[in-house]
Amino acid sequence: MKSGPALQQARGSKLVAVMRRNGELAADYARRHGVAKWTTEADEIIHDPEVDAVYVATPPGSHLDYALRVAAAGKPCYMEKPIARSAAEGEAMAMAFAAAGVPLFVAYYRRGLPRFLKARELVQNGRFGLLTHIHYRYTRSTHDHDPNHLPWRLQAEQAGGGLFMDLGSHTLDILDFMVGPLLDVAGTAVNRSPHYQVEDGVAMTFRTATGALGTAVWDFCGYGREDLIELVGRNGRLSLSTFGDEPVRLETEAGVELFDLPNPKHIQQPLIQMIVDELLGNGVCASTGQSALRTARVQDQVLTQFYGGRADAFWQRPERWGRKEGGNE
Repeated sequence: MKSGPALQQARGSKLVAVMRRNGELAADYARRHGVAKWTTEADEIIHDPEVDAVYVATPPGSHLDYALRVAAAGKPCYMEKPIARSAAEGEAMAMAFAAAGVPLFVAYYRRGLPRFLKARELVQNGRFGLLTHIHYRYTRSTHDHDPNHLPWRLQAEQAGGGLFMDLGSHTLDILDFMVGPLLDVAGTAVNRSPHYQVEDGVAMTFRTATGALGTAVWDFCGYGREDLIELVGRNGRLSLSTFGDEPVRLETEAGVELFDLPNPKHIQQPLIQMIVDELLGNGVCASTGQSALRTARVQDQVLTQFYGGRADAFWQRPERWGRKEGGNE
C-alpha cells in the first residue's frame, strides 16, 4: 500500500475518513486500517470539518472535477499523478488553487526517495563532471486486451493517453527533479496494437538548461524488460532505474561506487511527510502543482501530433488520432 498507511504514519498526520463508490469496500478499508469514518460521497470528505487536506487517488479523468471541488472548499489537495489528462486541465487546477490560496501537491513520490535524492546530489555536486547527455530506455512486452473491457490506463478518457501517461510521467518528473526542466522537447508516438487505440511507443529528445542533450524511448510492445536512466558527464556516468530498487551506480576513472538505498516500506511516506511538514509550517514539499505541470507540458508536447492536439477533449475524437506502425496516418 502506497498511501493509506503513509498518511496515518507521517508525523503530524491522521487519516480520519475514506471514500469509495462501493460502500462495502469503503467500510472494509476503514475497518482494516482503523479509520473512523467512511463514505461513498466525495463531497462528504471534502466538506468534513475534521478533514484539513484531501488526497485524490482516482484515474486522471476525474482529477479536474475533484480538484475544483477541493479548491472551492479552501482545502489543500494531494493529487495522484499525472496531474491531469492534459496540461490544459492541470493549468486549470493550478489556477483554482492559486486563487483559493491553498497548495496543490502531486504524488510524484520519487522526489522523496533516498535513491533519487542521492542521484540528484551526485548530479548537482558535479561528482562526475558537467552533464553532457542523458538517455532513458523503457521496454516491456505487450498484452492482449479485450477492446470492450480495457484497463483504465489504456483509455484516453480516463488516463489522458496510454501507459506513457502513467509510467512515463514518473521518469519525466524525476529527470526534472535531478537535472532541472526539460527544454526544447520534441517527440513522436505510434500505436502498434490492434487491441487499443492509445499510443504504445514514444520517442523524444530534449536538452537541459546547462546544455546536456537527452533522448528517451518508451516501448510497450517490445521484447523483454528494460528500465534504465543514464546520465553521462565529462568525468563519469550515473545509472539507475525509475521503477527498480537496485543501487545507484556511479562510474568514474576512480572506479565504480554503488549506493544501496532501499525504498521505505510505504513508498509514498517520505513525500507525504514533506507535505505534512509544509502544511504545518516546517518545510517545503518537492512535488507541487507547478512542478507537475512541467511534466504535463512535456507529455503534451510529445503527444500532440499523435492526438491531433491536446488542448481540447481529444479523448472524444479517436478517429483523428495518430499513426500506426508502418506510417499509416
